[in-house]
This record gives sequence, structure tokens and C-alpha cells, in this order.
Amino acid sequence: MAESGKEVRAAGGLLWEKVAGELLVLAVHRAHYDDWSFPKGKRDADETDLECAVREVLEETGFHVVVGEPLPDVEYTDHKGRPKSVAYWAMTRLDQAEVFAVNEEVDEIRWVDFDTARELLTYDLDRHLLNELLLQMSIDG
Repeated sequence: MAESGKEVRAAGGLLWEKVAGELLVLAVHRAHYDDWSFPKGKRDADETDLECAVREVLEETGFHVVVGEPLPDVEYTDHKGRPKSVAYWAMTRLDQAEVFAVNEEVDEIRWVDFDTARELLTYDLDRHLLNELLLQMSIDG
């Protein structure tokens, strides 16, 4: 039975890096939903959107990050029928060491190029975010 109610506020990050001149983004696989998406999660009552985004990326991927520019918020109805709004930022990892460990939310991560990401990502909203990141990067650099 779907619950309606108060908006769920969440935040996350699109991690990107350049490897041998190629832009890559980090996609995460969430076993519980069997989907590919970007790291994100619900905001705690005592934190800002940005604090939530940094915490969720660390929890899901093990990466400490450098936060870049904000990306557009994403809004949709969650699996419980509640309105959900997710704030995102472009991010890079602070340390290049691989630190990911399977956890209760994410069982696999992949660094993929933009074309592969478009095919891999489960949700159109995530593909839209990917396009926004690419647009932002072309404007900035």
C-alpha cells in the first residue's frame, strides 16, 4: 500500500574523473532495488543538503570528495508514493585509492564513460543528470 505524505528530502553526488583524457562517472548498483544509479540518500533532520550529499557518497562508496558545482534537483514519487526531492552536486574523489567495500546499500560500483553510463543507468532522471553534468563541464572548461 502506498503512503502519501511529507516530502522526502535527499541528496547525492555525481562523481567524475578524467582518466587518460576520457571523462568517467561513478555508477552504483543498489542490490535492494536491483538498479544502477548515483550515490544518494535521505537527509537527516540535523544536516544540510550538502552535508547529506557528502555523507551519503562516503557511506555508499567509501570516497572522501571535493564538492564542485550544484546540479539541478531531481523530483519524483518514491516507491512508497511520497514526493521526493534530491539535491545533487558534481564531485571528485579526494583520494584516488580504491576504498569501496560492499555495504548494506551498494554492492557494486563502476567507473564508466558517459555513453556506457547512459546505457547502464536504470532511470531517465539519472540520464538527465548525466547530461546536466556534461553540459556544466563543457561550460566550465
